[in-house]
Amino acid sequence: MLKDFKEFINKGNVFDLAIGVMIGGAFGKIVTSLVNDIVMPPIGAINKVDLTNLFISLNGIEYPTLKAAKDAGAPTLNLGLFLNSILDFLIVSISIFLMTRTLMKFQQDKESKEKECPHCLLKIPVKASVCGHCTREIPGQET
Repeated sequence: MLKDFKEFINKGNVFDLAIGVMIGGAFGKIVTSLVNDIVMPPIGAINKVDLTNLFISLNGIEYPTLKAAKDAGAPTLNLGLFLNSILDFLIVSISIFLMTRTLMKFQQDKESKEKECPHCLLKIPVKASVCGHCTREIPGQET
């Protein structure tokens, strides 16, 4: 089992995953700041409502702010914080979708300039008449 674990670690996938998690965490912080510091204040100004203070106190006592309710130890339903989290999620999802879509487009552009050698099945340029890997002529291509 230890040998299998060592092999798994050495494959590189773990390092790629770790880097992805770190970048994702940093990206999440940027998006959270974007939502909380840039997007939400104008929305709150338009509605004359601070969404972070949109909450329901479950003990029946009204508090002026969420902080005051928390300081009093009151149980609350934090609707504003939930809405901020949903907005965070939507922005992150859209950003990841756009990044993935862009990367896929670049990958497709690269693949459209390549074809498979019918002999060794490795990628070669579309216009190649001889495979650079196995050095055999490509049928249908003039030399």
